[in-house]
Amino acid sequence: MLNKKSKANGLTVWFGLAISVLISFSACKSKQEALKTTDNFPVITPQVVDTSVSESYVTQIQAMQNVELRSRVKGYLDKIEVDEGQSVHAGQILFSISNQEYKEELVKSVAELSSALADVKTAEFDVENTKILVDKNVVSQTELDIAKAKLEALMAKADEARSNKVNAELNLSYTTVKAPFDGIVNRIPNKVGSLIDEGTFLTSISNNKEMYAYFNVSENEYLDFQKDPEQMKHKEATLILSNNEKYKWTGFIETVDGEIDKNTGNIAFRARFKNPEMLLKHGATGKIVLSKTLKNAILIPQKSTFEVQEKTYVYVVDQNNTVQLRSIIPLCRIDDNYVISDGLNPRDRFLYEGIQLVKVGDKITPREVTATEFMPKKSEESVRTGAV
Repeated sequence: MLNKKSKANGLTVWFGLAISVLISFSACKSKQEALKTTDNFPVITPQVVDTSVSESYVTQIQAMQNVELRSRVKGYLDKIEVDEGQSVHAGQILFSISNQEYKEELVKSVAELSSALADVKTAEFDVENTKILVDKNVVSQTELDIAKAKLEALMAKADEARSNKVNAELNLSYTTVKAPFDGIVNRIPNKVGSLIDEGTFLTSISNNKEMYAYFNVSENEYLDFQKDPEQMKHKEATLILSNNEKYKWTGFIETVDGEIDKNTGNIAFRARFKNPEMLLKHGATGKIVLSKTLKNAILIPQKSTFEVQEKTYVYVVDQNNTVQLRSIIPLCRIDDNYVISDGLNPRDRFLYEGIQLVKVGDKITPREVTATEFMPKKSEESVRTGAV
């Protein structure tokens, strides 16, 4: 009895599953037939416009002048005349190093020079007197030659003493460290009383009135820029600060490096920016934004494309309204649209929506739509104004 009941229950379950499968199959078949017969496939053509796109590059900001100040002599740091971050003018005293030893060296060198000059003068008298005696045949010519040789030796010694005096004066002057130009004093690592050796770092000073922004551009982009070198030389550059705020002053590309880095394939550009408010500091970072004009750019909606194995495709509709696959190469993106560099021409028709509902070889009934129907308001504004 139990076996008959179990068999009846099993038949009921299998019958229910069969009915479910049949219903699902019928629904799928009806859906496919509806897709094949639909006439609501919007079809568009690419839009040809004049616009501009922007590219951003990581940049390193440097002062026009930034130099390290180092000690030229050894001694104790007697005075620090300025503070970190202070603005200074050219020739202003920044540091004083103990100079008593160098004063004594100068006094000594002055005395040695005076003695050497006195010896030279005495030797000159000897030469003159010996010459007179030679003329009177009192002494031989050899005596005169010896006197002249002694004079030359003493003159050389005087030159050496003069050089020592100049060196002593220089060493004494090195005990006072002055600002080489107008600028801002940076970190001062040593304090008063520190023993300073020759070459010890004292501080660095930056002239931040104008700033350089260095950034790297690929070789291909560089070649594109060089198609109009005169325009490139004075091309405007926008600086985006590290907090993503736009710097208020516009810069200009000033120069390009002389070689391409063989390791990265990039070449360095340099832009110059005014810095009247001293906002920019040496060593800051940011992004340089360059705008590039595109004449007769071909735009298509991004939603009309799809990717397969890192390649981008669209469904083109031919004269017989048959769907064909076409590979395209996007150049860049403006809002929700791609700028196409290759793959489509302005007369090509392609599927705007429904790309997931068709396959290659399907014949459809297209519905032509215009650019104003598919381009979002933001993209229209981008094309019209050239904004990105």
